[in-house]
Amino acid sequence: MQFYRSFRSPKALTFDLDDTLYDNHPVILRAEQAMYDWLAAAHPAAHALSPADWQRLKYQLAKDNPMLRHDVTEWRRVMLRTGLIQLGYSQRQASDATEEGLHIVLRVRNQVDVPELTHTVLSELATRVPLLAITNGNVDADTIGLGQYFSRVLVAGRDGLSKPEPDLFLQAQALLGLSAADILHVGDHLISDVGGARRSGFQACWFNDQSRQMHQESRASWLPDVEIHTLDQLLSLV
Repeated sequence: MQFYRSFRSPKALTFDLDDTLYDNHPVILRAEQAMYDWLAAAHPAAHALSPADWQRLKYQLAKDNPMLRHDVTEWRRVMLRTGLIQLGYSQRQASDATEEGLHIVLRVRNQVDVPELTHTVLSELATRVPLLAITNGNVDADTIGLGQYFSRVLVAGRDGLSKPEPDLFLQAQALLGLSAADILHVGDHLISDVGGARRSGFQACWFNDQSRQMHQESRASWLPDVEIHTLDQLLSLV
């Protein structure tokens, strides 16, 4: 654990979900593969587009409409529908197929292995202070067994612009009814989590379980208040 400035014991905690409370990388890989497998099996015309083509389309769409980045489900919906239309599908055919594909992707996306330590730590913290989650992703906290610990889960897109924009942090503060300085946000991302929290007046805890070095993080422009390496270190902060 490392402190970067004077620290005050928080009266509430907000949590990032993906890559903070569980390893999200393999989950996303499986979800992406599920999409490609579904396309290959149900829509043979999609063989004309490689995974790289789909990725190029995805980022071109976000370049044309930057708001898509704030809602990852809608971003995938627009990508699938646009790609299928480019392959010759009618608007109706593309829309129907897209919803089927989204259902498959989201089902796999919510197959998450949450470490027992996460349950243990959240269960104990929830007896001490209010907990709230703030996520840029589209995981269903209830489905993966984490919703029980949080008074509310704020989701980018549905509830506002994604972190590091202030929307979700300000909503969290209003829901908790506390001053921003009395809330500690915990997350793995130095920009969306640490930067977003600090810009909104929250204290920020950088969850660094990958042995990353702060001085090598060239894109980070905000120092956290505290850095932890295992989730259970939070128990000594609250």
